Amino acid sequence: MTAPLTPEAIEQLARKRAGAKLGWYMHAAFYVAVNLVLFSVSRYGFGNRPWSVYPLLGWGLGLALHGVSVFVLGTGSGLRERMVQKERERLLRQRDGG
Repeated sequence: MTAPLTPEAIEQLARKRAGAKLGWYMHAAFYVAVNLVLFSVSRYGFGNRPWSVYPLLGWGLGLALHGVSVFVLGTGSGLRERMVQKERERLLRQRDGG
């Protein structure tokens, strides 16, 4: 079993999670703003060739992976904590010879 978190540990984890989420929100806002500019330049500045879709897709993949790392695999996430707990139990069984 895991020990309950102290108030200091809760505060530290909450700040870390909030910072990671804020970082993702900023990343998403820049993604939208930059890609709107790129779309406008592509559509109205250099003719009708839709080249802006390539940065949109590439950066979109990066944004999606960033989101997964923050919301799914981030420190203290349910998935990560379950995996850590399973590994802890496995290592304790190995140590105890079971």
